[in-house]
Amino acid sequence: MNTNIALVLVLAPFLGFLINVFFGKSLGKSLSGIIGTLSVVVSFIATAYFFGGIAAQPEGIRIALFDWIQISTFKVDFGFQLDQLSILWLLFVTGIGSLIHLYSISYMHEDENMHTFFAYLNLFIFFMILLVIGSNLLVMFIGWEGVGLCSYLLIGFWHKNQEFNDAAKKAFIMNRIGDLGLLVGIFILGNLFSTLDYATLKTAIAGATDLDMYWLSVAAFALFIGACGKSAQIPLYTWLPDAMAGPTPVSALIHAATMVTAGIFMITRLNFLFDMTPDVQSIIAIVGAVTALVAATIGLLQNDIKKVLAYSTVSQLGLMFLALGLGAYEVAVFHVITHAFFKACLFLGSGSVIHALHGEQDMRKMGGLKKAMPITFATMLIASLAISGVPLFSGFFSKDEILLVAFHNNIPLWIVASVASIMTAFYMFRLMFLTFFQEFRGTAEQKHHLHESPALITIPLIVLAILATIGGMISLPGNSWLNEYLTPIVPKLATAEHHLGTTEYILMVIAVVGGLVGIGIAYAKYIKQNEVPTEDAAITGFSKVLYNKYYVDEFYDAIFVKPINFLSRFFRDTIETGVTAFVFGIGKVANEISFQGKKVQNGSIGLYLFAFVLGLCAIVSYLFLAE
Repeated sequence: MNTNIALVLVLAPFLGFLINVFFGKSLGKSLSGIIGTLSVVVSFIATAYFFGGIAAQPEGIRIALFDWIQISTFKVDFGFQLDQLSILWLLFVTGIGSLIHLYSISYMHEDENMHTFFAYLNLFIFFMILLVIGSNLLVMFIGWEGVGLCSYLLIGFWHKNQEFNDAAKKAFIMNRIGDLGLLVGIFILGNLFSTLDYATLKTAIAGATDLDMYWLSVAAFALFIGACGKSAQIPLYTWLPDAMAGPTPVSALIHAATMVTAGIFMITRLNFLFDMTPDVQSIIAIVGAVTALVAATIGLLQNDIKKVLAYSTVSQLGLMFLALGLGAYEVAVFHVITHAFFKACLFLGSGSVIHALHGEQDMRKMGGLKKAMPITFATMLIASLAISGVPLFSGFFSKDEILLVAFHNNIPLWIVASVASIMTAFYMFRLMFLTFFQEFRGTAEQKHHLHESPALITIPLIVLAILATIGGMISLPGNSWLNEYLTPIVPKLATAEHHLGTTEYILMVIAVVGGLVGIGIAYAKYIKQNEVPTEDAAITGFSKVLYNKYYVDEFYDAIFVKPINFLSRFFRDTIETGVTAFVFGIGKVANEISFQGKKVQNGSIGLYLFAFVLGLCAIVSYLFLAE
């Protein structure tokens, strides 16, 4: 029974992919969208079934489908592991995935290749499910690579625009860099323990008395590099803002609940490994904190509504990695969940705005949309309050947990995370004020056609706004359902749960005041002073550095891209040309020899007899001389 339902969970989106690939065009846009959406809803229902039954099986459900690889003592099964962590992840992957599919029916309805878009979305969900549900690192790796492929297809979906193609290639290549690290980590663990199965690895590491800590640390660090690529941490983060080139539902799917959380999932799944390597954990915490701060500073001056949200995602992911590095895996998971709610709402809300403005993404050309788009405004306001850490919204609880853990473990990192959180509140309300308040700054044609988005767009927004409001209730201080639920995965949670004291209340007040200060500064600049960001050419000083993202892309271009392009041109124009000339030269020599040689074959019997006699004389002479 469990095996069949698990197969339905995994294969339903793949079936939707196959139907839309082969028959989508003939089915029509609406039907292809409905099929694509229903296939993910089926997976969500199957996940809900397992979620309802996990209490009766706290050890989880393991399903081994078949033997996959066996070399000497090394053995890998192709199987599924449905435990508290994987089921929790599947709930928001398939749940939010369903809402994004529903949203896409309306958002992509004018696109001639809508069936292809839904096919790619379904394939993306299929690989994400496989990543989460796999019982070992190799099955996870299939899903890991699959979501990388699908992100390439979806980011470059509008492939007639070369910039979008470049963004897709950038995402694909930077993820491959991280994936090389992931593979190295997998190979080292396979060599050390002769298995890649999560449960077996956990038992082997816990029971080993002679662990090779050097190679264990190398494996953990290599796996972290893989997580940096997928979850956009320094230095492999620059692909994610460029991924905004894809349609908005893609941005919501990749940046909210699925692909970018894969790194957090992998580290949490292997918490027993990372707990054994404290030096690697320290690196993870530092990289996470620095990423959160750097991305937040860049987000302060971006004018593209989706770019602001993209850098916000990088910053929030940095906070999650900070929690992971401090060993607070449950806190990182908590923020993953709340972030999935409010960030999906924000991305889909930005898509609703872009839809109403016929593709316009520059906030300098927006404004005054509050009256024309009340549902979009209200839902994005709720999500902005949540991400800013305003009390009673979901982000308040999860961010407070991260800052509290940071304060108790590393005060400098707490300061960095706090500053990044204040900046988050500022740039999110900068986005809200520039988009929805004051007078409309777009064209008269755009103003004439301003309207609220259709129900298929606003319904997912409302659902996500509700979740962004109440989602924090799953982990309240002193009464955390989430911590208790995850205890079989991270056993130390049973003793690690904290209770509110004087220090906790002071820290909470500092975080809230910091967020309100950020909102207040944004209000003073963009409402009171009615300031509108200047044109790109007018930006100077350090603001120009921030606006140009610290010139990291230019640095990478100078250090890596241009030298590689130079070498490519050198080998193409010089080495390959020389090799080609040499090969063809040999051919020309052989051809010339044969051309001259064929002149001897002229059909003259006298010439042939002369050659025969001459040859015979030569042989006889050689024989006599040899004697």
